[in-house]
Amino acid sequence: GNISTFTAEQARNVKKILDEYGIGVSAVGSHFGKINIKDDFAPHFESFKQCVENAAILGTENIRMFSFFISEGENPDVYRDEVFERLEKMCDYSIGHGIWCCHENEKGIYGDNDIRCLDILRTLKGKIKGVFDPANFIQCKVEILPAYEKLKEYIEYMHIKDCRLSDGFVVPCGSGDGNLEELLRRFNEKDGKRFL
Repeated sequence: GNISTFTAEQARNVKKILDEYGIGVSAVGSHFGKINIKDDFAPHFESFKQCVENAAILGTENIRMFSFFISEGENPDVYRDEVFERLEKMCDYSIGHGIWCCHENEKGIYGDNDIRCLDILRTLKGKIKGVFDPANFIQCKVEILPAYEKLKEYIEYMHIKDCRLSDGFVVPCGSGDGNLEELLRRFNEKDGKRFL
């Protein structure tokens, strides 16, 4: 199972093994926010709390998360208030425990394009970090370099993934439309600690 679903005891056992080999944890790659916006949030949030505890045990301050699936054919903007209420609840809880929520763009969720990602990252500034996944953006027909320029202030974590705009197929890096070389050059200009 994903580390985010482990008990605290299981997480402590993982941490012990990682320490033995000198391995650190940059982030917990969770599934939180990958439920439909109409699904019951309460049990999801309870599981999230355990994930925050696990992140602390593992010595990372980052949890990757998402902004809830919107059913196909529905207007995501209709669900903005509900999305933000849930995101803020997660962010407030995690920040209160010294852990950052890191929002990743993903096809089919509220934050699937650069405009709604900017809304999330700007509105929750100081409570959330941004994850930039170029392949996911391409699958949503978002132009990569303009999207990065729009979001770069908030991006501290980037996936190295590439994709073809023509068919949405994920391909080896450098052979798609992600403009990875230039994207990484721009990402490298940022100050501070960042993750690839």
